[in-house]
Amino acid sequence: MATSELTLPRAAAGRPRRRRKWPIHLGLILFGLVLLYPLLWMLASSFKPTAEIFTQPGLIPSQWRLENYPEGWEALRHPFSRYLMNSAMVVMGAVVGNLVACSLAAYAFARLEFPGKKLWFAVMLGTIMLPIHVIIVPQYILFSQLEWINTFYPLIVPKFLATDAFFIFLMVQFIRALPRELDDAARIDGCGHFGIFLRVILPLSVPALATTAIFTFIWTWNDFFSQLIFLTSPDLYTVPVALRTFVDATSATPWGPLFAMSIVAIGPIFGFFLAGQRYLVQGIATTGIK
Repeated sequence: MATSELTLPRAAAGRPRRRRKWPIHLGLILFGLVLLYPLLWMLASSFKPTAEIFTQPGLIPSQWRLENYPEGWEALRHPFSRYLMNSAMVVMGAVVGNLVACSLAAYAFARLEFPGKKLWFAVMLGTIMLPIHVIIVPQYILFSQLEWINTFYPLIVPKFLATDAFFIFLMVQFIRALPRELDDAARIDGCGHFGIFLRVILPLSVPALATTAIFTFIWTWNDFFSQLIFLTSPDLYTVPVALRTFVDATSATPWGPLFAMSIVAIGPIFGFFLAGQRYLVQGIATTGIK
């Protein structure tokens, strides 16, 4: 009896509170729809005839044209699966390279002592501020002398040399938060630095590693500029470069098939993000990057 007397007023107080919040929820839903409108417009355009895409502003097509997808799949020199496979090879190489190289560099900055450590860490952070347009020319000259142009090497090999300073900084912040007593305990058990890194640091760094993998996947998959510079053969085109070839200045652009393949292109990013979003939030929260 006493319990029901206590719970009834509490439940009654919760209902007005929920009533007061519904305008906030409605506003958030409308704001979310505004943010999603470009994606919804692209999805709707992938089912429209090309002549209707820029003349009918509504999202509902007057005529559903499912043929845009098979036509877009076969519109270029190779089936679109060829470009998806090329992008997958580049992305997987970049993800593995960043995970291996950046985690080793981060462990060195976070746990080892060596001459000039603070100076090299500052230099590493300074490279974050360099825009790609500044370094792309010397990179192109270097890779040209190595005869790597028109191969995947310029897009993958630098990742194994820890060139993405942002991910090193992210992992350094995460590793510094781990108790050093864990290292001491592993050292008593006979582990050296490599054993501590493999058996203690890496298993505890899953959120930071997942964050690195997700960002590397998204940024590499969407990268257009570097892939356009280093890949010249249509056989090696990745998804962003292949989508650009739909736009032809000398003839009519097939906008419907182009938007259809754009929807196909964002599928892997969406799936990878959904699979790792839990670790992404945890990794960003624990490294203090906001």
